[in-house]
Amino acid sequence: MLPELSNPSVCMRDPQRVQEILESMQKAGSNTLQVISDFDMTLTRFAYNGKRCPTCHNILDNSKLISNDCKEKLKNLLDTYYPIEIDSTRSVDEKLPLMVEWWTRAHDLLVEQRIKKDLLATAVRESEAMLRDGYQLFFDHLYEHSIPLLIFSAGIGDILEEVIRQAGVFHPNVKVFSNYMDFDESGVLKAFKGELIHIYNKREGALLNTGHFQELRTRPNVLLLGDSLGDLTMADGVQDIENILKIGFLNDKVEERKQSYMDSYDIVLLKDETLEVSNAIMLYLTGNK
Repeated sequence: MLPELSNPSVCMRDPQRVQEILESMQKAGSNTLQVISDFDMTLTRFAYNGKRCPTCHNILDNSKLISNDCKEKLKNLLDTYYPIEIDSTRSVDEKLPLMVEWWTRAHDLLVEQRIKKDLLATAVRESEAMLRDGYQLFFDHLYEHSIPLLIFSAGIGDILEEVIRQAGVFHPNVKVFSNYMDFDESGVLKAFKGELIHIYNKREGALLNTGHFQELRTRPNVLLLGDSLGDLTMADGVQDIENILKIGFLNDKVEERKQSYMDSYDIVLLKDETLEVSNAIMLYLTGNK
């Protein structure tokens, strides 16, 4: 067993099973591997020095591109809907329409702000967004080994890409499925493109993008990283999966959600702000023990 997995912040329902999956994936070789990951609070930090780090939406919400009145309205939406999102007593079916309502109302507010495309980079630069410790090795190693990294996000694709671009890790092996902004000819936000991707419909997003997965038919081994139970369906577009190892970051409300995460993810990381475990697994799978 990898030494990183014996850390007290690492929980596994069935360590033996994890070991078997890892061995099977390593034997198949890194050219059969693909990585599918959420972005906000999975590849980015949840908190730094006790202070919450921003998600893609928060980067905009906190930026100078948005009026104080709009900030207030977005904060009210967050205060209303975030507790619902993480409420372990409610079913997904119950949460679903409320999440759609939240995302739609937030996007409508952003469109009203007439945000200029050429100011997004500055908003990201001035924000406190942080990728998790170890991100450089994670992104670079996947790129060096030609392993596709699919980032599936209910955030804002334009902001997400800018975060990884500014971190110097937006490599050609990275593909992003997210909510993208639609700008008019003078570069002002007029709408969001296509179907809304929110926390609980990533499965549909995955299935809609089967063309992408078709290209990856020769990669039936999946490393999946997420921080919510909605992320577990991100690999549903992959046909003929041989092995899937699911790593879940449990960042918040640990005690009340730990059991449901342990039931769903193979490896659960409790309040771990790094990519240490994912990197150790990735190095093992690519033969760099």
